[in-house]
Amino acid sequence: MGSGSSPCASCKLLRRRCAKDCIFAPYFPPDDPHKFAIVHKVFGASNVSKMLQELPVQQRADAVSSLVYEANARVRDPVYGCVGAISLLQNQVSQLQMQLAVAQAEILCIQMQQEPVPSLPTTCLMEPHVEKSSPFSTSNATNYNFNNNLQSYLSFTSSSTSHVMQDPVKRESLWT
Repeated sequence: MGSGSSPCASCKLLRRRCAKDCIFAPYFPPDDPHKFAIVHKVFGASNVSKMLQELPVQQRADAVSSLVYEANARVRDPVYGCVGAISLLQNQVSQLQMQLAVAQAEILCIQMQQEPVPSLPTTCLMEPHVEKSSPFSTSNATNYNFNNNLQSYLSFTSSSTSHVMQDPVKRESLWT
């Protein structure tokens, strides 16, 4: 038998006798039947057997681990599987990079305000500097418009990227 006196999880599920050289026995132990059941549901026992036979023995454990991961992802998201999870994580990375860039810009602005350089203006990118005498003078209006556009851009991208997975056009682009 595959391992001890009990047949492996695949032979139990398929209701067959577990042979001594069962290809599934080392990777699907009898105490974890769900692992094989989900892989069998998504890929089929015959396909998994063929994949394992084509691989060198030292790579089979990693292949089984990948198959189990992909099968679990396919059960959660039948259309995109792992690709949906990867896309979601990439969107989170993009949002975090944006937040990091904003935080770094704010730190730079604070540092510039604390140590003013005489040759450079001390206006901060994130906070528009507006003179009290004329709030929309020509030099400050440009800074004010730029800062408003920057802030609206930053708030637009951070709110819109969380909805990328719901947009069918974006989902299609994952496969083309």
